[in-house]
Amino acid sequence: MVRNLTLCFASALFAGLVGASPALAHDSWISAGGFRNPAGEWCCGLSDCFVVPPENVKMSAVGYHMVDGEIVPFKEAQPSPDGAYWRCKRPDGTRRCFFAPPPGT
Repeated sequence: MVRNLTLCFASALFAGLVGASPALAHDSWISAGGFRNPAGEWCCGLSDCFVVPPENVKMSAVGYHMVDGEIVPFKEAQPSPDGAYWRCKRPDGTRRCFFAPPPGT
C-alpha cells in the first residue's frame, strides 16, 4: 500500500514537472534578474512573459519587427540570457519588455 502511494506521488510529481510551462521557468530568471523597461516598470509578473519564435522576428536598421506588425526599437530591447526572444506584456497585451539574443548569436 505504501509502495503504491509512493509510486503514485512520484508519478504525479514527475508529470507536474514535465508539464510545467517553460514560460513559468523563464519568468523566474526575468523576475530574479530585476529587469525593468525604460519606463521603470518591472518586466515580469505572473505568467506574462513568453518565448517568441525566431521565425516571427526580423531585424532591421531600426529594431526588431514582429510578424504582427509591432516594432521594438533596439534601445528598448534587452539582451536575453538564454539566447531566445522573449516578450513580456501588460494585462492589456501591450509590450512591457522585450528580450533578444545578443548580436552575433
